[in-house]
Amino acid sequence: MILRNPLKLLFYLSLLIVILLIGYKAYLNFFMKDFAGVHTEQVERIHRNISATDHFSFAVVGNINNSVGIFEDRIIPELNASGMKFLVSAGNAVSGGGEDKYRAIYGTLSNLDIPYLLTFGDHEYEDFGSFRFYDHFGPHFYSIQAGSSRLIFLDSTGKTPWQWQIRWLDDLLSQDTSKARILFIGHPPLKTGEETLFNRPEHYLAPPEFRNALLRAIEKHDIDRVFSANLSLYAEKQLGNTVFITTGGAGGLILNNDTSFYHYVKVSVSPEGEVSHTLQRLEVGQHPIFKRLESLWFFVYSLFYTGYINFILIVAVFAAIAIKLYTIIFVGKDYYPDYDLDPTPWLEKPLRVAMFTNNYLPFIGGVPISIARLRRGLEHLGHKLLIVAPRYKDQPQIEDHVVRVPSLLSMGEKREFRLANIFLRRIRKRVRAFHPDIIHLHHPIWLGSLGLFMARRLKVPAIYTYHTRLEHYAHFVPLPGLIFRNLISHALIRRFANKCDGVIVPTYSTEEYLRMIGVKTPTFVQPTGIEYQRFQAVTEEEISKLRTSLKLGNETIFISVSRLSNEKNIDFMLEAINRLRQQSSKPFRFLMIGDGHQRDRLQNRIRELGLEDHATLVGAIPPDDMAVWYRLGDVFLFASKSETQGMVILEAMAAGLPVVAVRSSGIDDVIRQGFNGFKTPERQDQWCTQVQQLLEDDELRSRLASQALAFAKDFSVEQFASDVHEIYATTLALRHKKLKNRRKT
Repeated sequence: MILRNPLKLLFYLSLLIVILLIGYKAYLNFFMKDFAGVHTEQVERIHRNISATDHFSFAVVGNINNSVGIFEDRIIPELNASGMKFLVSAGNAVSGGGEDKYRAIYGTLSNLDIPYLLTFGDHEYEDFGSFRFYDHFGPHFYSIQAGSSRLIFLDSTGKTPWQWQIRWLDDLLSQDTSKARILFIGHPPLKTGEETLFNRPEHYLAPPEFRNALLRAIEKHDIDRVFSANLSLYAEKQLGNTVFITTGGAGGLILNNDTSFYHYVKVSVSPEGEVSHTLQRLEVGQHPIFKRLESLWFFVYSLFYTGYINFILIVAVFAAIAIKLYTIIFVGKDYYPDYDLDPTPWLEKPLRVAMFTNNYLPFIGGVPISIARLRRGLEHLGHKLLIVAPRYKDQPQIEDHVVRVPSLLSMGEKREFRLANIFLRRIRKRVRAFHPDIIHLHHPIWLGSLGLFMARRLKVPAIYTYHTRLEHYAHFVPLPGLIFRNLISHALIRRFANKCDGVIVPTYSTEEYLRMIGVKTPTFVQPTGIEYQRFQAVTEEEISKLRTSLKLGNETIFISVSRLSNEKNIDFMLEAINRLRQQSSKPFRFLMIGDGHQRDRLQNRIRELGLEDHATLVGAIPPDDMAVWYRLGDVFLFASKSETQGMVILEAMAAGLPVVAVRSSGIDDVIRQGFNGFKTPERQDQWCTQVQQLLEDDELRSRLASQALAFAKDFSVEQFASDVHEIYATTLALRHKKLKNRRKT
């Protein structure tokens, strides 16, 4: 039989688990006998079993810690077969003071055939366990008569004032006629002298005044034995006539060495009051895997005695799973866009847009240029813009539309990447005063995160433009490259994008990437605009003047524009240019426009290859002059694989340049093979062959140049700004509709 809908089966299974848990909890509360004042019954059993003339023995254990594998499975069977009269826990019978732990230890102790008494220790006290101990077992300090001996239990946790206990102890023992006296206290009064991993000062009896007063009382009243727990070891020390024993091996975390091992202590008392003790060591070579399995079993075991808090949590978890599965299986979903949205109200009025970016002009790069163009385009349409960006040394003096933020840290050889001080209050104050209708984020970290926070606080939509493939910038991050590249970068993009109300991507291949990593936010494919008309306005005189200044002849000019950084793959182009020089006799010149931290290294590489006459690192060019430099060229070369669109490729086409590029996301959507350029795998032989073809075939180069120019005409800044305005309006309409539906429900 083929299961058609496994999710549906899982949904009903989750519901069944919830019902069973609720039913079992009802059984625990209404049908299972509760337990209270257990020590009263245990003391009565001890009195019935032991007379003043009996020679008897009993067991002392410490640090049971709700252990199933050691205490329940190993020690309890031995005690039931030993003939000893009762058991005493010297402290830490539970692993914590929660109700589930108390119910679990009660279930464990019910397997004993002999009575038992518990000392109120450190673990019994924690997690508000003092009232549970009192309700379930009895007082925190008490005393009983067992045969010819008196057993005394003190509270070392600080819950009961120590002065009160010392006065009570003096009054009790000054009138006591028992022949043997044995005291139990959770924290050891004396240092064991054993240096172990678990031996820390806070494990001993405090404060010093309590310890000193207790030692004086022990000496004064001739107490024979003092038993304590709280340390995962066995140690004994004699002071005067009293033997102090620390026992902590009944199930806690044990090192299995000469000091820390599993054990319990057998204590024998004669009718004459003679006390002796024998260490009973358990040979347990417990493997770490079995230790982990024991912990898992205890978790399951404690569920049968679960408290209210754990019960509520468990039910809530399974209920949440059930609800989630229900929405997945039974709630209808419409994966198509909402065609009933009416963005008209927001298309007909000017909007106030706040943008957050981690870099901006005068820093030269694709993102700053794209933002500047969008700003100009939106302002031309009548919208108001406020840009939150880092501060730079050579920024314009007056910028009414920009909030400049000083940097906490600058990275890169030329400090091109800045971590702005997002903690400044004035940023949030300025954005609030601006009253944005929508917030546009251009990076998923730092200032982008602040922008998302502000959008949530101001209750306006947040739009995120995915500009950058973060995985290609691992060399800038102080983390292992593979971890950032393969895990963190994709998770960061997915998490951030899913928190936004809309995501703008420049190409369809980029949209596909976001869907593959799990982005579910509405996505809009919108290529970045270029200033097409500026490239057409360049005159032949300007081109000739630039050619003369560069001392260029009639050689073919290859142009590339890129930041000089690792992720731009410039070495690939230099090596391919070197190969082209050897394969073709036709003269050419390669001009690499841009600056960055790799400039010196790349210049050395040009010298190593002997390309000084063929390749030039031009450096940074002012944005206003770039159109002339593009028009100077004949072919545009590109090898970066980190682009989401490759805006410089569109600019080159607007200048009438065919393109040869390495195929990657973003590039695929812009270059049409054999129409406006060529795209190849990252193989120098293929890339170099296409470059050589455009170098030597003037007719082919002219035809592709004409077609590239026509292709770029559809990507004007004006159209770009208009399309983004429509995206804003659609997002605002969607937000308005969601709020309206929420009010109805």
